[in-house]
Amino acid sequence: MEPRRFRITAEQMKIAIIGYGRMGHEIEKAAISRGHKVVCIIDQDNTADFDSDAFRQADVAIEFTSGATAQENILKSWEQGVPVVCGSTGWLNAGSRKWIDEHVGGRNRLVTASNFSLGVNVMFAANRLMARLFDGYDNYSVNIHEVHHVNKKDHPSGTAITLAEDIMAENSRYDGWVEPEETAPAERDIPITHEREEDVKGIHVVEWDSPICTLTLRHDAKSRDGFAIGALVAAEWLASQQTPGHYTMLDVLAHIHE
Repeated sequence: MEPRRFRITAEQMKIAIIGYGRMGHEIEKAAISRGHKVVCIIDQDNTADFDSDAFRQADVAIEFTSGATAQENILKSWEQGVPVVCGSTGWLNAGSRKWIDEHVGGRNRLVTASNFSLGVNVMFAANRLMARLFDGYDNYSVNIHEVHHVNKKDHPSGTAITLAEDIMAENSRYDGWVEPEETAPAERDIPITHEREEDVKGIHVVEWDSPICTLTLRHDAKSRDGFAIGALVAAEWLASQQTPGHYTMLDVLAHIHE
């Protein structure tokens, strides 16, 4: 079943794309296939186009750049009155969330996610449930492994970090995460390992292991379509959501079956 569109009227949504790499191209294709119009594309060579009539007419901007530029791009979009769906990874942390809280007031609207894939967000829900059910069973230990394409330089992935943070929130045994290649895990740390291989779209594995059994939760992305479609679903929802604020994919998914 095709993901639901949140647009209240039949009018096509006008979209600005910020970042025209692999994901930017996928979002452009997905937007057109869902009946929307891309009115502005901004990449590193034409950032002056934030201050353009084409950008200002957008109902929403979808931003996939880098952790180094995400905040600046969000602010430039808000200055033009355009809400943002931000998929840049490597910047969502306690400091950035404080920054969002300080800037999201007034008329500003923002959706962020470490991963916009609908399947990954179902995995997030299952991961939280598993962590809660294993709370108190110290004979089970958890580890996380992620695999991505060789062009992804940051590690661990934002998705892996979200998985770890959700486990920490639901299971009293863990209060931190480390990459074993760099730091030896302490008893209360979740180990996160990574690999970089040719043209891997994204694999995430959460494993709970004990002397009795092993339980594995795994998501394999077969293409980037899932990330692009999820970002478009979030954009459709945000365009119809008039209340200013910072939202996540949990807020979006909560409305899919309404």
